[in-house]
Amino acid sequence: MRARIVLIFCCALASLAAAGCGGGSDPDGDGSDRIVAAFYPLAYAAERIAPRSTVENLTPAGTEPHDLELGARDVEELRDARLVLYLGQGFQPAVEDAVSRRGNAVDLLTGEQLRAGAGGSDPHVWLDPGRFAAIARRIAAALGTPAAAKPLVADLERLDGEFRRGLSSCRRHELVTSHAAFGYLADAYGLDQVALAGVTPEAEPGPRTLEKLVRTVESSGATTVFVEPLVPPELAETVAREAGARTAVLDPLEGLSPDRADDGADYFSVMRDNLAALRDGLGCR
Repeated sequence: MRARIVLIFCCALASLAAAGCGGGSDPDGDGSDRIVAAFYPLAYAAERIAPRSTVENLTPAGTEPHDLELGARDVEELRDARLVLYLGQGFQPAVEDAVSRRGNAVDLLTGEQLRAGAGGSDPHVWLDPGRFAAIARRIAAALGTPAAAKPLVADLERLDGEFRRGLSSCRRHELVTSHAAFGYLADAYGLDQVALAGVTPEAEPGPRTLEKLVRTVESSGATTVFVEPLVPPELAETVAREAGARTAVLDPLEGLSPDRADDGADYFSVMRDNLAALRDGLGCR
């Protein structure tokens, strides 16, 4: 009888220990295993690198991350998280202000050599798979698990190879986009970005600049002006119409649209859709 009581007591202790150590990604509800990512690409990378952690994306699907505003609850989540992942350089000013001087926040652009953009540095490094691999390694290092980035980095290296092969022989190299998000992608694969607006999509050109853009598209020989899912297409459609070009979608992956999120799209599926759109628009063989 005494042995049976001891056995039951030990099992109870084991159950309590299991409840404290497993069965959920944040059992104490105190943010000890919660990662907050400022927008989609960082959230995707964090989920791949730390699949047992709770990863929260601050930017809702279908929202332009440049325009993100934080409420009191958002700021509280940033404060209590184990780790906050964001990009500095003015990409999301509200996030930068909220995490200022917080020890749990990591600016993943620190140490990156960035392209100059209209009004500041260009933060869109995730659109170059090679640069995104470096971001993945930094996330893993910040989590204290450097080896955890290896599967994602390997997938990104394969994706980079697909882009290099797919864009190696194209009739046109002028990448006409609705805003200047694709400079790193263009640099990586021998393309020339011609942007209709600056690094932030809200920066619209005046009439004289618009006329100049139309002439630039005409003289480049580009047949496609690429529009974005989360940016109103009127400017790009106007330039395309005046220049005798067509429009096609190129997704900068700043955030998935609600429809794409519901369909199960992710970073890699969207990037491969981008590659197909580029090959078609640039006349690649």
